[in-house]
Amino acid sequence: MRKQYSFVTQWELKAPLKEVWDAIYNSLEWPEWWKGVCEVTEIKKNDSNGINGVRKYTWKSILPYKLAFTMRLTENEYLKHMRGISFGELEGQGEWFFSEHNGIIHIRYNWEVVTNKRWMNYLSFLLKPLFSINHNVVMHWGAKGLAKKLNTTLLKG
Repeated sequence: MRKQYSFVTQWELKAPLKEVWDAIYNSLEWPEWWKGVCEVTEIKKNDSNGINGVRKYTWKSILPYKLAFTMRLTENEYLKHMRGISFGELEGQGEWFFSEHNGIIHIRYNWEVVTNKRWMNYLSFLLKPLFSINHNVVMHWGAKGLAKKLNTTLLKG
């Protein structure tokens, strides 16, 4: 039976909103600054509305395995929100939310997925806490990498 996971990640940093948005939206560049992102391959370009593009992501983490899944960008509300649907080893959806208050950019990422790797599902009763820690570590790497890329200080992440 497939296991469901729900994660909420929050980052805060002082940087121009457009630069933050561009760094997240341009995921083909993630391997340059986000430790843990091994590869991002474009399968289909976004349409004129900036959506419906498909990209394959390969991730590594502190645990001794890699995960690969494909995402299709389904929503893009410029500088505010983007949403994608994942399929492959992880199925579900991811949503980025962006806001700015007093020059501080607040980013929230919601990740709702089920696993399709048999060993992950079989051992979930034992490994679920480690999967959660692992996710948090990888997301922290992303926050640190984004702050470094934008030459700013990470306030939360």
